[in-house]
Amino acid sequence: MSKFTVRVYGIMFNEQKQVLVSDEYIRGGYYTKFPGGGLEFGEGTLECMVREWKEELNQDIEVVEHIYTTDFFQISAFDDVNQIISIYYLVRPLSPFTATVLEKPFGFEIPEGATQVEGVRWVDWDAFSAEAVTLPIDKVLADIVKRKY
Repeated sequence: MSKFTVRVYGIMFNEQKQVLVSDEYIRGGYYTKFPGGGLEFGEGTLECMVREWKEELNQDIEVVEHIYTTDFFQISAFDDVNQIISIYYLVRPLSPFTATVLEKPFGFEIPEGATQVEGVRWVDWDAFSAEAVTLPIDKVLADIVKRKY
């Protein structure tokens, strides 16, 4: 039986035209991706984006526009049974950005026994590209963002 996982991510720029990314340690691997997460049953994608941003960054946001939805087959990086569909939105802050910002990639401590640790950092526009992120769909999105904005 095929399974689908829908993921919803936000793209945010700051005043210096830096892009916010999330560095994550997940099950022994290191990933740089965009803030966001999984769609829950009964939830719309816009509602998911607002909820995930609040949970991860304690910030209220407004979804400005849809940027991209996966248009190719992508199996999950974490198992071989889930097809991933990712939806990306440009988001704008409605409250101050107060999350702790990492000074360097993966600049966090991993407590013994931890299976997931995450932190966010800003990437300068000139350094932002498909190489700045890890996952295949995020790489496609990074190229789109560079062309569009």
